[in-house]
Amino acid sequence: MNIAVVVSEFNNEVTSRMLSVAKEKADKMKLKIKYTCSVPGAFDMPIIVNALLQKKDIDGVITLGAIIKGQTKHDEVIANSTARALTDLSIKYAKPVSLGITGPGMQERHAYARIRPVSERAVEAIVKIHSELERIKN
Repeated sequence: MNIAVVVSEFNNEVTSRMLSVAKEKADKMKLKIKYTCSVPGAFDMPIIVNALLQKKDIDGVITLGAIIKGQTKHDEVIANSTARALTDLSIKYAKPVSLGITGPGMQERHAYARIRPVSERAVEAIVKIHSELERIKN
């Protein structure tokens, strides 16, 4: 299975570790990461995910990010709009896009605690969804 990973640079101390965990998990699952793309923040992911899903050699896309709560509800706006856009892209192209983005309403300490579980599940989800899609197509 050929996959791509899109990772947010915002909160890089968390997201760079998420990327390392996702690469480790993908390797264990014998997945080929064809593209690794960085974007400024989670909100910027959909345009890159859209381009990746158009590629015939990509079976799914993993997104990695950490949306940490600030003093306003900006984190909720970012998380909701990003999740909606990624869901719409997954449906449009009938390819899995996993939501390895933590938040909203999360404090920094929570982001660190979620690095491994969220990153690993994002990789596992791509495989599971791809398998189910293939099963029901045949």
